[in-house]
Amino acid sequence: MSTIRRPALAAAALTAALALTATACGPSEDKASGSDKPSASATQTGDDGLQLPKNLPSSLKDLDKWKNGAWKNWDKDQWLREARDFINPIIKGHWKPDTMKDARSSDKTLSSKGAPGTAPGASGDQGVTDPEPQAVTAKSVDLPYHNNAAPVGKVFFDSPEGHMVCSATVVKDPAHPGKSNMVWTAGHCVHAGKSGGWYRNIAFVPSYNDKGLPGAQVNTAPVQDVAPYGVWWADWAQTSSQWITQGAETGGAGAPYDFSVLHVKPETATGKSLEETVGNALTVDFNAPQVKSIQSMGAWGYPAAPPFDGQKMYDCVDKPGRLTIDPAQPTMYRIGCTMTGGSSGGGWFAQHDGKVVLVSNTSIGPANSTWLAGPHLGPEAKGVYDGISRKFANQ
Repeated sequence: MSTIRRPALAAAALTAALALTATACGPSEDKASGSDKPSASATQTGDDGLQLPKNLPSSLKDLDKWKNGAWKNWDKDQWLREARDFINPIIKGHWKPDTMKDARSSDKTLSSKGAPGTAPGASGDQGVTDPEPQAVTAKSVDLPYHNNAAPVGKVFFDSPEGHMVCSATVVKDPAHPGKSNMVWTAGHCVHAGKSGGWYRNIAFVPSYNDKGLPGAQVNTAPVQDVAPYGVWWADWAQTSSQWITQGAETGGAGAPYDFSVLHVKPETATGKSLEETVGNALTVDFNAPQVKSIQSMGAWGYPAAPPFDGQKMYDCVDKPGRLTIDPAQPTMYRIGCTMTGGSSGGGWFAQHDGKVVLVSNTSIGPANSTWLAGPHLGPEAKGVYDGISRKFANQ
């Protein structure tokens, strides 16, 4: 039977850090209307400041065709996959309450328990796989979400399988202190990995379904209840080169590098950054201590596969262990958690040097949904993060 192991003080501290800052305000109807190396930038520019690769639509007429349905062409030869090829023009009204509600989870499962690694208790983390953790029952986050987990939200995107969904977190931008437009999620939430290319119509909705309405009510709910801070479209995305070349839907391939950073802008301009709008953003820690020094770690997200329906936010807090997929690649964090697909990409938070920071994101879990694993954020992750920050540093 699943057990709940939530270190009380640690859980309270993590939750408090996600709440709105003192200067932030709640959502209003006005707001609601609304690799290890940096990727190369394209040279052509379309409407909305869109950066266009050379082999993509280069005229307003072509962009109109894209927005009117040409994006649905998933022909293998036309599916752009290289880092420089990202394209994601805003299609106003594409993500409405009903399409958001019906988006399916982007499952990523591990068919094996990982490489044996070294014996548990080894001095370092690399190459170690600890015993499988006991399941920790996911706990629903207190309502309203904008007061209790303001930086957490959902990423929506289109794939060849239809409307899909992941989870994500607003993170700080060193180039724009207090005014970040950066979002952290999983690589498999933006790019299909080895077998495909970039997903399309990628958008972030912070504090999705803010009041925790039942799924049956979301279709007809006011937009400000479903998207209290509006819809924010990715105008650029980066993931690791390892995910692009190795990533797979099952089996764990590429999982140690399964992270992504988005730069977003609002579907309806407000004059404020994402961080200013939601009132908080998390610092990303690329130098987290060894697992033995971390007393607790929490994962937040919107699980969408049964028995969940993707309409409510949950969290799991546990003492982390280690999971090795490939001894030649970084060892991952692992915690007990019953969250399912849809929680992918959601931030993992821990206390470091007296403050709560983002240290990982949900990447993989077993078919029986008893634990989750996320990548250790090292130099490759920092390269992706810094690349996005630099790209928009002067904007």
